[in-house]
Amino acid sequence: MKIGNGFGPIDIAVSGLRAQNKQMEIISSNIANARTTDAGKGEPYRRLEAMLKTQKDEISGVEIERIAKDMSDFERILDPGNPKADENGYVQMPNVSLPVEMMNLNLATRTYQANAAVLRRYQQMVDTTLELLR
Repeated sequence: MKIGNGFGPIDIAVSGLRAQNKQMEIISSNIANARTTDAGKGEPYRRLEAMLKTQKDEISGVEIERIAKDMSDFERILDPGNPKADENGYVQMPNVSLPVEMMNLNLATRTYQANAAVLRRYQQMVDTTLELLR
C-alpha cells in the first residue's frame, strides 16, 4: 500500500471529519427514532449504520461507502393497551439500543476530535514555519 500523492495530512483529516460528521448524524437519527413504532410500511424504525471505506486503494482518506439498514430482529415489548400490539399484546420496537448508540456516538466524537487535532497541529506547524521565515 502506498501513500497517494494528491493527499496530504489536511485532506486525510478533512475526509475523516466529513465521515465522522455523517456518522454522528446517523447515530442521532437512530437515537431520535429509538421509540418509533411505525416508520412506514407498518414496521418500526430500523437502525441505520454507516459503512466506511478508504477513498482509493492508497492511504488517502476515508468516505462513507453506503448507509445500510441493520437487519437484526426488532425488540418486542409487552404493551397490550398499545394500538400497535399484536394478538398476544406485544409491540415491535426499533432495533436501536441506546447504550450502543451512545458508545458509537462517543467513538465518532473522539475520532472527529482527533482529526480536528491533526488540523490544529498542522496549522501550528505552518505558523511556526512562517514565523521562522520572517
